[in-house]
Amino acid sequence: MSPYALSMLMSSLAVGTITTLSSYHWFLAWMGLEINTLAIIPLMTKMHHPRATESATKYFLTQATASALILFSTIMNAWMTGEWTIMNMNHYTSTTILTIALAIKLGVAPFHLWLPDVLQGLNMMTCLILSTWQKLAPMALLVLTSHQLNTNLLIMMALTSMIVGGWGGLNQTQMRKIMAYSSIAHLGWMTMIVPFAPNLALLNLLVYIILTSSMFITLMALNSTSMNKFSTSWLKTPTLAAFTMIVLVALGGLPPTSGFLPKWLILQEMTKQHLNILSITMAMSALLSLFFYLRLSYTISMTSPPHISNSNLNWREKNNLQIIPMMIMLSMMMMPMTPALMVMN
Repeated sequence: MSPYALSMLMSSLAVGTITTLSSYHWFLAWMGLEINTLAIIPLMTKMHHPRATESATKYFLTQATASALILFSTIMNAWMTGEWTIMNMNHYTSTTILTIALAIKLGVAPFHLWLPDVLQGLNMMTCLILSTWQKLAPMALLVLTSHQLNTNLLIMMALTSMIVGGWGGLNQTQMRKIMAYSSIAHLGWMTMIVPFAPNLALLNLLVYIILTSSMFITLMALNSTSMNKFSTSWLKTPTLAAFTMIVLVALGGLPPTSGFLPKWLILQEMTKQHLNILSITMAMSALLSLFFYLRLSYTISMTSPPHISNSNLNWREKNNLQIIPMMIMLSMMMMPMTPALMVMN
């Protein structure tokens, strides 16, 4: 792809997200979402492979359906209330349709089926953009309208996402599908806390973006797309493999890494709301995701495939990515922020 076309598409992604984040009118927010969708489609098809074309088609149809539902719900709300402002969604049917549309945009279960298939057909950089940057605009709309959306529906979808994200990743061998189910599980935690504490949802989104970016960057550096390639990483580049283990443990939410911070605060807030049974279910569902994260850590550190020649091992990384140590530090060092974040909350 031409650098000029690539820069234009990346600028369009930024413009679409900023338009949605800074808009008060539903039509402008919808326009920003459409700019985002149309800008990422050429990035998804730049490999010129049938699998990439299939992924782009699935993504376009899914996002177009969600955008149509958003436009339909906002038109219905404007018809009932006479206002187009984002903060004024008072009609029950409109808010229910909007909740479903944003869930489709984000890939929240039970509207998650497009996400693993789409990510599997893309390269790692496009997967990184789709898993992080493309979540910002729909999540911002979810937070802005959180006090007006259908709370029971959000809780049901969030709990389903946690269970499906953990259960679906257990039998996967492709790293992109594992990261897709990881995204579904993390989105369940964000969606669950949105009606009660939107600030914690934004904190969870920030930690999720840091951890997911770290994981995709290390996967690109290791050139690992499956568990078979992933298992040889320690023999080739031990430093990056050790970094990857830290990121996997952080994604699982084990202390003292940064991934433990949002889960701890979210469970604390849920118990303050006297939702003890729901909190226990959330904590148990996190064990499903933790299992395949620890399985990947075991694969990369304590197993070695047969017939590996020592002469071909790259003990020193040729392309030293300076961003990886910084992302690893962010993945580990956010726990000291906990007292300040609890005071803010």
